[in-house]
Amino acid sequence: MPPNASLLESDIQAKNQSELSEFIILGFKNLQEVHFLLFSGFLIIYLFTVLWNTFIITMAIVDQRLRTPMYFFLGNLSCLDICYITTTIPQMLHLLLTESSTISYTGCVLQLFFFFSFVGIECLLLAVMAFDRYVAICNPLRYSLIIKRNVCLQLATASWVGGFLNSAVHTYFAFQLPFCGDNHLDAFYCDIPPLLKLSCGDISLNQKLLLTIGLFIAWTPMFCILLSYVYIISSVLKIRSTEGRQKAFSTCSSHLTVVLLFYGSCIFTYLRPVPTESSVNTKLIPLMYSILTPLLNPIIYTLRNKDVKKAWLNIMGKM
Repeated sequence: MPPNASLLESDIQAKNQSELSEFIILGFKNLQEVHFLLFSGFLIIYLFTVLWNTFIITMAIVDQRLRTPMYFFLGNLSCLDICYITTTIPQMLHLLLTESSTISYTGCVLQLFFFFSFVGIECLLLAVMAFDRYVAICNPLRYSLIIKRNVCLQLATASWVGGFLNSAVHTYFAFQLPFCGDNHLDAFYCDIPPLLKLSCGDISLNQKLLLTIGLFIAWTPMFCILLSYVYIISSVLKIRSTEGRQKAFSTCSSHLTVVLLFYGSCIFTYLRPVPTESSVNTKLIPLMYSILTPLLNPIIYTLRNKDVKKAWLNIMGKM
């Protein structure tokens, strides 16, 4: 091989990458016949999610009874869900409505950064909410001493900052990869696994980052959540009255449901080797935490919540 061959190849790759101005989203390629149905469904999901989460945030601010640490964290989760779903569905609606399939290079960078930020934030925030429930049930007499207002603010801030820092690292290294002119993204939106699959360069560093940082941003919070619930269930089983046990389990069951749904789909997507071939699962499972979880969160947390129902009736009575 001539001595300048490798340099020439690098120049070609750099040239191809510099000329890459957009990505082609292939997620809707075989679904032209149901574009209108998908558009209608995604639009309804988006509007419901935004309105219902806005309702929760409003209740937590307006009603004096909901100004507690639990509803403070729930308000953070609702705000996160609004941001979360806004990074994906509007772009998907645009693709379906215009029957286009492209997203600009800059748009893909921004979508990936914000979307992956919100993934990390939710991982940390769910762990914080589990800690809040652990203290409330296992140490109820010390709850007000441990979960103070400044502690709540610090935990919430740490979750948001940690999520953005995590995403900044992954986004930077993902877009340092060469794409060699191929811009067909086999997904519904810009995400790390399909981008790594698209790259013609060495993705070993990116995979190591997903696994190592994932240990702190996903596995450790999940382990803390499971450990919290071991103590919670142990404490609940010691409650003598059936009504008391049911009330305690009802308080935690909604959070545990969200945790299992969210972490299960995230671990499948990110904390495993990048598949060499696409499948229906690799494209549909990310929709579980990017669309379904923000939709279900407000329903799960408020459907059986008497405090939220009373707050709603109280506000409606004043109108």
